[in-house]
Amino acid sequence: MQLNSSVAAVVTGGASGLGEATARALAAQGVKVAIFDMNAIQGEAVAADIGGIFCKVNVTSDEEVDAGFAKARAAHGQERVLVNCAGTGNAIKTASRDKKTGETRHFPLDAFNLIIQINLVGSFRCLAKSAKGMLDLEPLEDGERGAIVNTASAAAVDGQVGQAAYSASKGGIVGMTLPVARDLMGEGIRVNTILPGIFNTPLMNAAPPQVKDALAASVPFPKRFGHPAEYAALALQMITNGYFNGEHVRLDGAIRMAPR
Repeated sequence: MQLNSSVAAVVTGGASGLGEATARALAAQGVKVAIFDMNAIQGEAVAADIGGIFCKVNVTSDEEVDAGFAKARAAHGQERVLVNCAGTGNAIKTASRDKKTGETRHFPLDAFNLIIQINLVGSFRCLAKSAKGMLDLEPLEDGERGAIVNTASAAAVDGQVGQAAYSASKGGIVGMTLPVARDLMGEGIRVNTILPGIFNTPLMNAAPPQVKDALAASVPFPKRFGHPAEYAALALQMITNGYFNGEHVRLDGAIRMAPR
């Protein structure tokens, strides 16, 4: 797929981090970009900067996702590109004991379910609704109608202590990539997934310097955090390379996460 002003895209989680970098990279190619995010202040600012549109969307809500797509399509037309970057995480052990009191507890199921709903179900909700809209597009020369990129994590395959919910949600994204690509193969819609390692995002920047230094040193090479622009570059490759389909690709400097 060639990226230019005839193409519309939706980027979830596009107000910051990996999503913002991808929204900016797409806009730099002339693509009309709609940002789905819950942070209206940052989202409006990024959208204004790239000549796009902001849609306040919580990906766990059918109504908000539907309204977001309606607003984006009214402004830009039906999207040919969807990049799912919206997501979050928590860190709670499956079962644990308070060292002071000896009291035992387990991972609260509502907290577990919240991560699944945002990361996994939210991604599927957006891709299913986007793909449905893509079915009405006229195919391009090679029969392609659209391209979807999802975001999983290295934690999908080597999650750390406390990451049961996060790893399950991201592992689910990896697991659905091939069957969704097969579901959509007859319609010319490609689906791929990126598994980022440790990236330089606002969440990571909030960590203490010594923590960040130790994490960067744990990356085999290069010994640093990934840059959001590097994620965006891979996302654009997945979108523009017509033979890239049904794959999940780690982008992590060869790191394999330790237990903690």
